[in-house]
Amino acid sequence: MKKNYLLAAFTGLLLAMAWPTYGLPVLGFIAFVPLLFAEKNIRESDSNKKGLKVFGTAYLSFLIWNSITTWWLWYSSAFGMFFAILVNSLLMALVFLIYHKVANKLPTKIHLVFLPAIWMAFEKFHLNWDFSWPWLNLGNLFSEYTSWIQWYEYTGTFGGSLWIWIVNIGLFKTYEKYIQEKNKKVLSTGVGKNILLIAIPVIISFLILKNYQESKNTVDVILIQPNVDPYTEKYDQKNVQITKGLIAQASEKIDQNTDYVIAPETVLSEWYPIEQFDVSPQRKALQSLCLQNKNLNVIVGAVLYHMYGKGPKPSKYANITRQGDWYDEYNAALQVNNSDSTQFYYKSKLVVGVENFPFKPLLEPLLGNILLDLGGTISTKTIQKDRGVFTSKDRKGKAAPIICYESVYGEFVTGYVENGANFLAIITNDAWWDKTQGHQQHLSYARLRAIETRKSIARSANTGISAFINEKGEIRDTLPYDTKGSLKGTITINDKKTFYVKYGDFIARTAILIAGLIVLFAIARKKS
Repeated sequence: MKKNYLLAAFTGLLLAMAWPTYGLPVLGFIAFVPLLFAEKNIRESDSNKKGLKVFGTAYLSFLIWNSITTWWLWYSSAFGMFFAILVNSLLMALVFLIYHKVANKLPTKIHLVFLPAIWMAFEKFHLNWDFSWPWLNLGNLFSEYTSWIQWYEYTGTFGGSLWIWIVNIGLFKTYEKYIQEKNKKVLSTGVGKNILLIAIPVIISFLILKNYQESKNTVDVILIQPNVDPYTEKYDQKNVQITKGLIAQASEKIDQNTDYVIAPETVLSEWYPIEQFDVSPQRKALQSLCLQNKNLNVIVGAVLYHMYGKGPKPSKYANITRQGDWYDEYNAALQVNNSDSTQFYYKSKLVVGVENFPFKPLLEPLLGNILLDLGGTISTKTIQKDRGVFTSKDRKGKAAPIICYESVYGEFVTGYVENGANFLAIITNDAWWDKTQGHQQHLSYARLRAIETRKSIARSANTGISAFINEKGEIRDTLPYDTKGSLKGTITINDKKTFYVKYGDFIARTAILIAGLIVLFAIARKKS
């Protein structure tokens, strides 16, 4: 077993060394090979409790990978970090255990098809359930090497997940055959074929990149980066005071050609009733800026609420005060211009534990508010069903108001484009994780959304990194982390809908179907 544990540890280290933003993604193409050999060694051995041993080796692999790549969650919450790492590793190990059980019943050609299928089914599941944490979905691995994956406009990140598994399985079979036959020609031929499997998609991507033409239509944008510490400053300031600061930062670079000023998530952090926002002093101040620049639109993040009073629970996400009054709380994006009303969007992909209490009826009696007391709040946020789009006064720009964590979800972001968005406006607060890989990876993943949708991105982050990203996923300009300032730029807008926007995670849905059929076949074979 010692050898198998070493193989498993090697897989975990290779995955970690492949991961953005510091890693070499080519390592991802060989990372699972050691674990596959460990599983094969256990499956073909005469030992007892094979399933438990496979689970243990797989858990070691995924624990190392998760720990090295997401340890920075510690800066937000020690409990949150341990929970995310331990549970995510557990889920991945369970997926690999399911593969082992199927491999015991079915021929190699079938169970090696099942492995990538069940893994992608897991990744799709992880995008949608209450404990959603898709940070380590395999297709994210290439976010720093966007010239390799321009074809994500057709496949989304699941194309990358499938690519990684195909090459890993190909190299595994090559080395397995070499061990059996001791023929170097078998090894060189197999390795050569798998190098081609890596090279051909990269070549196709370079060709797409070379021939891709960005839109000629543009908007001028100013990004605001207040650089406010959310642990010590943010929640102590009044909205009026914050708004004055935003206006002062914007005024440094604003002119008559400016179409948008974009400020970060929850920058207006003082709780404010949503029904009164249109007559609030902060809105009046923002609108006064717009009245001086007729085409200007201001997008900001705000914490809003709606109070219901006492009585039966009025909505699925409602919270209750100590006095027994019900209320909805919103992590909102809003757009102000020189029209009479404000446009609102409510964050709908919530951070587990900080903004959402998963399986609340079951877990709250057991845990109390321990999951929620991680980010300065103990309230569950209210979400909305559809992806809202902010339309500018002149109807030229149509912004997708993507709030923070939502930018990690590919098919989710396509919903904005389906509803008419012609550029992506990401507002976020990445100050929770200090100067770690957390905020760097978050920015890097946004590049994938640009390629999938072929939409430019204007990204405003409280503490950084604020950035402009073009339709090819290339970062054009940034404001460094932990820097107060503003960034002015011109980005393209377009109304095109890519294949991925139209069909979403079709690879994952196909994988779910294939995995389900193979499981049924394995069960039937067991009975016979």
